[in-house]
Amino acid sequence: MTSHNRTAPVPTTGNTAAVSPTSQRPNSITVKGFKISTQKLPILKAEPIEEMTKKLGIAPPEMIFGDNFVAIEHEKTGWGINFNSFDALDRVDKTGESMLKVAYSNEWQKSRETTHEGIKDVVKPFDWSYSTDYKGTVSTQGHSFEETSNPIPIELLKRPDPILFFDEVILYEDELADNGITMLSCKIRVMPGRLLLLSRVFMRLDNVLIRLRDTRVYVDFEKSEVIREYQARECDYEIVRQKLAHARDDIPAIMRDPNRLSDLLPIVDRQLERVTLGE
Repeated sequence: MTSHNRTAPVPTTGNTAAVSPTSQRPNSITVKGFKISTQKLPILKAEPIEEMTKKLGIAPPEMIFGDNFVAIEHEKTGWGINFNSFDALDRVDKTGESMLKVAYSNEWQKSRETTHEGIKDVVKPFDWSYSTDYKGTVSTQGHSFEETSNPIPIELLKRPDPILFFDEVILYEDELADNGITMLSCKIRVMPGRLLLLSRVFMRLDNVLIRLRDTRVYVDFEKSEVIREYQARECDYEIVRQKLAHARDDIPAIMRDPNRLSDLLPIVDRQLERVTLGE
């Protein structure tokens, strides 16, 4: 049974902005007991940004879509997972210690401080690249992820099944003081028997580092099984350029395309988990 509607509940997150009244309701589809919802609204205005800054303890990125989310809910058990900007940013290092591992320029750091100098009394040093290891916000309802060795079945995802629902949602973006980009986005594709969600952090700091942090959530509707894979990749900027030295394609374009960069970046962390949802 598959149904479409426009009235999905907003996930409960740390972001009060996400529950503000809006005339636009989320897009949603229900397939075999799994409800998938997405919401895309404009960039937050000044007041919600100020509230988010106080709650997070860090200044949000330049473009913050605090009302956007992607959510999956298993209606029988109440188990669910959602992706939203507040919870993702809450996983950003707020001590600044992680930046010590990155050889960034003093000029770049000063630029970030200047950008946020009006709220220095609120904001402490933090990871200005907004890198996060966020894997989604889970409501367990008695069902928790456990480590597994069973990978996401890529071959099943390659089948030419009809696409019942597709969406791409941006949660935040920042140009790193014109020295690169950091972006967190989610794509979700729903087929009759399964779905795949990709949450991706793409961070490119020019002449310093390129980083990808991907979370894939695979749901098998028949088995009521969820597999989550987290994969972190990163590499020095110059090393990537050297790998592309003999490429016939436009190198600057490749350096802006996370899909084409992915295979060039070595894996530095990988986690694989699963949960089976019973009655």
